[in-house]
Amino acid sequence: MANRRAVVTGASSGIGEAVVRDLRARGWDVVGVARRAARLEALDAEIGSRSYAADLTSEADVAALAAHLADTGPVHALVHVAGGARGTQRVEDGDAADWRWMFEANVLSAQLLTAALLPLLRRAAEADGHADTVYVTSTAAQTAYPGGAGYNAAKAGESMLVHALRLELNGEPIRVVEIAPGMVQTEEFSLNRLGGDRAAAEKVYDGVDEPLTAADVADVIGYALEAPGHVNLDLVTMRPVAQSAQHLLARGRLRPRSDKD
Repeated sequence: MANRRAVVTGASSGIGEAVVRDLRARGWDVVGVARRAARLEALDAEIGSRSYAADLTSEADVAALAAHLADTGPVHALVHVAGGARGTQRVEDGDAADWRWMFEANVLSAQLLTAALLPLLRRAAEADGHADTVYVTSTAAQTAYPGGAGYNAAKAGESMLVHALRLELNGEPIRVVEIAPGMVQTEEFSLNRLGGDRAAAEKVYDGVDEPLTAADVADVIGYALEAPGHVNLDLVTMRPVAQSAQHLLARGRLRPRSDKD
């Protein structure tokens, strides 16, 4: 079998970019998808991926992406990372535009992309035994927190889409994997959520002993894709050790308790 080919969204930065790098290092052919064409082109030049610029909330862009993929080779895996958060307002103060953007970026994009690429994934599964879908959601899909309702709702919606898809594809050799990270320190997530306030974004991670990195998440995704074809990782929840739960985050150096504590 020729190299497997993966489509990775959100590929211009953060976890998406890390997944592109990780899969290329594993020998995969990778099509990175994001809106920022210049960043994608720079990544292609560096590691040999092949990019496609698209807005995944646009039906026309997604249809054009699917046509491009059908013309250029098989699709063995879809890794959907694109999404994001905007704002930290309470429910009563929520900005409708931010909430609408979060729904479209996290839920609608997943639906449009999945519907468009399933015929290609089925074709690859028929030829090569199985195909894969991987969705990066968040622990925000599992536990609500004050100021997070818009993002909680969007990621919970995406997570329910994944659960339903797995049931709908029962009987087909297409794996449906959900990766739900907790705190991941990337260059843009908190910065975008907090309206470009860099000081506030840096404060989110202040004093946390080793938050997850984008590469950590990419490594788990790579494992999920390269596990034996009959093994499905339904849901992987991953956090830094310093974050025992959504509401319980240690700041400062982690250390064992002594007898005097």
